[in-house]
Amino acid sequence: MARGNSPEIVVVGQIARDLVLSVDEMPAKGGAVPVRRRQEMLGGKGANQAVACAQLGAGTALIGVVGDDQAGDNVLRQARSDGIDVSGVVRRQDASTGLIVDVLEPDGGWRYLEDLPTDVLLTESDVEAARSLLEPAGSVLVQLQQPSAAALTAARLGKTGGARVVLDGAPAQDDRGAALLAAADVFRLDAKEAELFCGERIGGADDGLRVGRELLRSGPSLVAVDVAGKGNAVVWPDGQVFLPLIDTEVVDTTGAGDAFTAALTVALDHGAPPPQAARTAVAAAASSVERAGGRPDLTGDALRVQLDRLTAVAPT
Repeated sequence: MARGNSPEIVVVGQIARDLVLSVDEMPAKGGAVPVRRRQEMLGGKGANQAVACAQLGAGTALIGVVGDDQAGDNVLRQARSDGIDVSGVVRRQDASTGLIVDVLEPDGGWRYLEDLPTDVLLTESDVEAARSLLEPAGSVLVQLQQPSAAALTAARLGKTGGARVVLDGAPAQDDRGAALLAAADVFRLDAKEAELFCGERIGGADDGLRVGRELLRSGPSLVAVDVAGKGNAVVWPDGQVFLPLIDTEVVDTTGAGDAFTAALTVALDHGAPPPQAARTAVAAAASSVERAGGRPDLTGDALRVQLDRLTAVAPT
């Protein structure tokens, strides 16, 4: 938990304008298809995670970069309306706010187009300027699509202040990556990241649990590994659990990982033991895939409904 009036959770990651275009089918090369529905929202992995944390009742701050443009004004206005502290967001002069275009098919399949210029990525000095947010935080959630130097600075500042450091994504396999893992308390990898990072195929529950236990040796005290199409392996020093995917209507899977990581972070920050935190994370991910775009909606009964479905297939 945070100290004083500081945010409980500080998310360090990407902020972007998210444009979701729903189509009946992807166009062939040289072809065109009509857009059935168009939605625009606050996006980027960091922003999506911050929104989820705030929706789950955690005081949340976001550290990232937007341009000094109208799109930047719009996404920050949305973040504030979501109850997120954006005092740590940098407005970069002469930069364009990042843009993500999510082209979505009826079966939940998607294609991503990203315009995330280097100047809307965090630098070490950007992170240092947000020291007053990071050091008193209860948890610092670092999204590893940011440059490794900035990510490591955030992790170290959080660690210095006594925060739980959560890494989302695969670090580079170099000295900086090793230092990130050493600073981490929680490490979460999606299926592609896990296979690339570990250099092997992760085909089922046993593989996910074994890989998670091996990664504990690198420093974290809890590791979560997504096993594609099957579920999530979560391991900690004196226990482990594999939770299957929840049978739910899939509209768009792009935000599932962000919702999982955010919910896991909030649950741990609020004192939940690892098995309970893992169940909350799986329920949040299932809720997120029922809507288009990466932005979650974890308000109301969304989590309870998914937790009930999870209990039906994986009793506590």
